[in-house]
Amino acid sequence: MRIRASRAIRHLLDLQPATATRLTPEGQEEEVPVSQIQVGDRVRIRPGERIPVDGVVREGETEVDESLVTGESMPVVKRPGDRVVGGAINQTGSVVVEVTAVGADTFLQQVARHIEAARAMKPGVLQLVDQVLRYFVPGVIGIALLALVVWIPGAWLLTGQAQPARGLFAMLAVLVMGYPCALGMATPLALIRAGGEAARRGILFRAGEAFQVLSAVQVLAFDKTGTLTKGRPEVVATWSVTDDDRWLALAGAAEEGSEHPLGQAIVRFARQRIASWPPATDFQAVRGGGVVATVEGREVRVGSLPFLNQTPEGAARRWMATQEAQGRTVVGVAVNDRLVGLLALADPVKEDAAATLAAFWRQGYRLLMLTGDAEPTARAVAQQVGIEEVKARVRPEDKAACIRELQQEGRRVAMVGDGINDAPALTQADVGIAMGTGTDIAIESADVVVMGHRLQALLDVFQLGQEAYRHTRQNLALAFSFNGIGVPLAATGWVQPVWAMVAMVASVTTVLLNAFARPLGRRPAPTPPVRWTFSVPTMRCRHCVETMQQALRQRWPNVQVSADLATHRITVEGPVSPEGVQEVLAEVGFAAQLWRRKQLGNL
Repeated sequence: MRIRASRAIRHLLDLQPATATRLTPEGQEEEVPVSQIQVGDRVRIRPGERIPVDGVVREGETEVDESLVTGESMPVVKRPGDRVVGGAINQTGSVVVEVTAVGADTFLQQVARHIEAARAMKPGVLQLVDQVLRYFVPGVIGIALLALVVWIPGAWLLTGQAQPARGLFAMLAVLVMGYPCALGMATPLALIRAGGEAARRGILFRAGEAFQVLSAVQVLAFDKTGTLTKGRPEVVATWSVTDDDRWLALAGAAEEGSEHPLGQAIVRFARQRIASWPPATDFQAVRGGGVVATVEGREVRVGSLPFLNQTPEGAARRWMATQEAQGRTVVGVAVNDRLVGLLALADPVKEDAAATLAAFWRQGYRLLMLTGDAEPTARAVAQQVGIEEVKARVRPEDKAACIRELQQEGRRVAMVGDGINDAPALTQADVGIAMGTGTDIAIESADVVVMGHRLQALLDVFQLGQEAYRHTRQNLALAFSFNGIGVPLAATGWVQPVWAMVAMVASVTTVLLNAFARPLGRRPAPTPPVRWTFSVPTMRCRHCVETMQQALRQRWPNVQVSADLATHRITVEGPVSPEGVQEVLAEVGFAAQLWRRKQLGNL
């Protein structure tokens, strides 16, 4: 366990650059090792560089990827007076940072200490076979000695004639019958079988204790970004003044030269709908605002509404309010100072997130989200996937502290994450589960690694862990039944050592057959569908209902849709996400708010 923690820390400290560009009092720049940087020094950080120190921005303005701190994929604007942390990535502008922490006081060093502390405070797990052998081995030796005492001095005291041969044979038979070969094989055989099946499904168990602990887990804690969501911004909804996609072509052309994550997301979305567009000229990126370019002789602006000098009214204003209420970022498109469209961008929830968490909810697990993101965004994502308990704006050490509090209440906790900021929590949890698409630090800190990004694989993790533990108990029960019955019989002297050897071979064979002859890892039954109810204030007539039904069934042919015009609510039943439903309805002009979620099936 400590070796794994050390590897995670080495990965973590590798993120800190070896050198930094320090500004001298004369204003000159010099490249020096980070170890020579002192508090109060000023360093220059250029676009694309990883920030080498913790500090405060003194000159310049930029956008920083702080996903290692908060897990949030959206870049953060940094202006003079704002704090930055070592390890984050400077994206757009050149800034001068005054150093405020060095050595053990830096963020990365603090995370390393939290990983070590979490490992030290993690509750120990005593393997089931260890609990059995703790009492079984001394018991067998004691019974063997007792048999020797009974048949030699005991028989002499009672009958006046000692039976040393019978005593020796009884002691030998007890030792042979009680040999813990089958008991020692019980756990490894079950783990080998389950580990092989897990590998076939793209799951790596890095710790044998995880199989046992998974069967006792009561609380499932999830990171948000990259775990429940895809980890990068995408366009999830649009609004426009026209019915065609010409405005998207103009937005894509203007953003094509942008390196901003939101601009790249707009280009990807436009490419899905439009094969090509005319080239843009006079491109200019305005930090914190957006981009402006000339396309076919027209000035095209894409960015925030203040940057566009636009104030949406009527339907556009209502649409924008709906999107922002869901924690989405709204970007406008203006052509020649006229607003032509709006795009809502967000880090979308994974397609299988809602169904997977619904399955865990049905099984009685307590679901919890731990994220460094803002409260509104965290709540919006939690609502989409069915999590009611959310802790937002938590730093890496706070995540570990939350899990430790649950453990102190006597609960077994599993943590699912993928980022640097999840490493202390993954280490602290009884079982840490890392997504294979995450960082090396998260993978090294976890007990189980799910290859790829499929959340549905978590169901396989728990099912395989539970079945492996059940097979372990069955193997131990079979082995112990042979030993438990055979040892007392051997002590009587009625069982010869040769028959004790035959019984031992039979017990080993039985354990082998139980471990490998039975099927393992049957996939769980399909998750019952979820029924989502939405409030649609603008739904007034049957034509509105038919329009929404047609749009939803075009996306999901087997979805069941019903509506209540009196309450202005529409109910969608099937394997869909609320975000997807809202996106489809927005495309046909209806703003929908999630009103209720109901899991169907026998609860």
